[in-house]
Amino acid sequence: MATTDEGAEPPSIEHPLLEPEFLERRLYQLKLAGTAANGHTLVCLPTGLGKTTVSLLVTARRLEEVGGKSLMLAPTKPLVQQHADFYREALQIPDEEIVVFTGDVSPDDRSATWEEATIVMATPQVIENDLVGSRISLADVTHITFDECHRATGDYAYNYIAERYHVDANQPLVTGMSASPGGDEEAILEVCENLGISEVEVMTEEDADVSEFTHDTDVEWERIDLPEDVLEIRDALNEVITDRLEKLKELGVASSTQPDQSQKDLNRMRAELQKLINNDQSEGFKGMSVHAEVMKLRQAVTLVETQSVEAVRRYFDRQRNQARSSGASKASQRMVSDPRVREAMRQAESYDELHPKYRKTRMLLAETLGLEGGERVIVFTESRDTAEALTDFLSDSFDAKRFVGQGDREGSDGMTQKQQQRVLDQFRGGEFEVLVSTSVAEEGLDVPEVDLVLFYEPVPTAIRSIQRKGRTGRQSEGRVVVLMAEDTRDEAYFWISRRREKEMESELRELKGMADTLAEELDDSQQALSDFGGETAGSDDGDGYDPDAGGGSSSGNEGGSTAPGLQDFSDDVTDAADETESEGGDSEADADAVETHEPHAEGEQIEIVADQREMDANIARDLSRREDVEVRLETLEVGDYVCSDRVVVERKSVADFVDSLVGGERSIFEQVGAMARHYSRPIVLVEGEGLYEQRDIHPNAIRGALSSLAVDFGASVLRTESEGESTELLAVLAGREQQTSDREVSVHGEKGAKTVAEQQEYVVSSIAEIGPVTARSLLEEFGTVEAVMIASEDELQDADGVGSVTAERMREVIGTEYTGS
Repeated sequence: MATTDEGAEPPSIEHPLLEPEFLERRLYQLKLAGTAANGHTLVCLPTGLGKTTVSLLVTARRLEEVGGKSLMLAPTKPLVQQHADFYREALQIPDEEIVVFTGDVSPDDRSATWEEATIVMATPQVIENDLVGSRISLADVTHITFDECHRATGDYAYNYIAERYHVDANQPLVTGMSASPGGDEEAILEVCENLGISEVEVMTEEDADVSEFTHDTDVEWERIDLPEDVLEIRDALNEVITDRLEKLKELGVASSTQPDQSQKDLNRMRAELQKLINNDQSEGFKGMSVHAEVMKLRQAVTLVETQSVEAVRRYFDRQRNQARSSGASKASQRMVSDPRVREAMRQAESYDELHPKYRKTRMLLAETLGLEGGERVIVFTESRDTAEALTDFLSDSFDAKRFVGQGDREGSDGMTQKQQQRVLDQFRGGEFEVLVSTSVAEEGLDVPEVDLVLFYEPVPTAIRSIQRKGRTGRQSEGRVVVLMAEDTRDEAYFWISRRREKEMESELRELKGMADTLAEELDDSQQALSDFGGETAGSDDGDGYDPDAGGGSSSGNEGGSTAPGLQDFSDDVTDAADETESEGGDSEADADAVETHEPHAEGEQIEIVADQREMDANIARDLSRREDVEVRLETLEVGDYVCSDRVVVERKSVADFVDSLVGGERSIFEQVGAMARHYSRPIVLVEGEGLYEQRDIHPNAIRGALSSLAVDFGASVLRTESEGESTELLAVLAGREQQTSDREVSVHGEKGAKTVAEQQEYVVSSIAEIGPVTARSLLEEFGTVEAVMIASEDELQDADGVGSVTAERMREVIGTEYTGS
């Protein structure tokens, strides 16, 4: 722990659940925690200044006053593990009650562990799957933290979890954390609405309480001149790009042939080409192939301009390999066979000079680690190729290691979670001095403070740039340097980065002064969170918070101070803190009562088993939102949804359906045949419009396939227009089967070799296409396959479900002499 100038230990935060003298008392953290403990709050604080500590303080208070359990979500596995390690150190809670949920833990183990855990640290996708699959309940979760909550946009898992939490939790409290919640007010409001947040607390490095813990991190821009040989490679590639854009201009989708077109213009071209394809115009397909080639060439230009010749050399190697592979795209083949590209490849392979960015990187590291006596440096780069090549280069002069993501790529192995953790632990421990990292270390990871953060190239995104800067300047003055190649895309990214960062800083400053307006906008859009159907942490229902009754206590205690309860963390809060508490105690976040819905009712639900792989669609999520449906996720061998012991549904978009007729790993007929062997009522659900307009297939061929599915395989083919309609249809199907017909859900067709019983059922079910249900009835009646085969028509009718017509048809198949085809 850091000491004061006089050598005395700084004051610490005291709380029954905190380890004594573990957390240094920082007034700004106490203020933020006090507000967050009283309502659903977005906490905006610069990286490295302890957002996680704020969440920890709120969790400690909730567990001590309300009980239940706490859930903390973070977007990456290393970040989840980091939070778990910190909580285990800081809290007086047994380590085994602070558990980690990632995809590495099996669903069954997660379900059992959830019940015993006090604090769960998890990736959002895992919790989303467990909620959809009814493996866990959020009813007893009294505090949920969304780390890096700026991700709560679109279909990200945070949104579904937040919605379920506000509905299912008995006493919900949400804390969102981010160093950079969004580029404008609209983006910040979207995050708040998606997470059910009604309070926004912003602190910047300009705040007096924060400034004493930060130091200047002015950015230095180092301009780099590229040598003529490198520019020649760039210019040769740009010449090919101009040529390809000329072809797109002839098609009417490009207005310029300049190689430095913006990404927005390229996206617009792609959209125009897609329109041509949708209208079944062959020009669209040709143009899309040319567009793909332009994108590949632009990537090569970006690498040679902003990264290194080594990076573009590796890229060319991959493109050559792809062009030689079976099924290679015409774009890849055309690109690598162009004489100008081949010449650029040759020049890249023969270039043996030291790239100027490499030279400058080595010089800056020598200054920092040698002349200035520094201990640690982080080098960030956008390219994994550069990260690996630069690590090799720097290792000749320094002790350097790479830090990259987990995914493997051609010619590059990713790092496992354990490898990532080991490298970070070694870097923290001073076992090596230079960490060369891709973007995986930008977001929230507790990389130790360093003497220099070096950007190998400018970052055109405010969020990422701000988070990178948070790696230095916490305890002592740090240095941030960005390398920028002159007259290249680096310069464009430089200006974009400058503009976006200024916009972000301005938004955060404005956000601090618009609390009332923001609260009104959130109330208007959320109707005090009633869209979620849950209750806010501050609703006065006798069981939760009553901010006007005092203390923000969730235990239902009467009386007490109107302050947000900073005294719960420290007995010696200063007068300044008391003043802040008084100002914050009249929060309007909980002014309106919120309608409360009971969690999903027990005993009246229908059950639908969904295949794990269907989580790519929203159907399973939408079904799980319904109070009358319980979804169970499994890896199904046949079908996508099981609605009863006899009904299984294979869902296909119209495009997938047509694709399965003409190719693919498994045709629709194979899939339905497997379904029919295990279920007596297989259903094919074709979703979407334009079934007869897909690809270059005659409509009668599609009609013939539909007829075959119905007549030859006994499958019902149903049509829906959208995921929403498919969701409703599945709910009706399952309800009819389970409630009207009183049937139960049973999953057939498990993986692995068939048991003897399954093989017997398969043999009997194939007789006259009687199906698996009748086959089981016959085997139960006669005991063996042999006995079924020799039974008479009258004897066959003794089995349930076998009438005279079925018995006659069976005897005809079994007893008729085989005459060949």
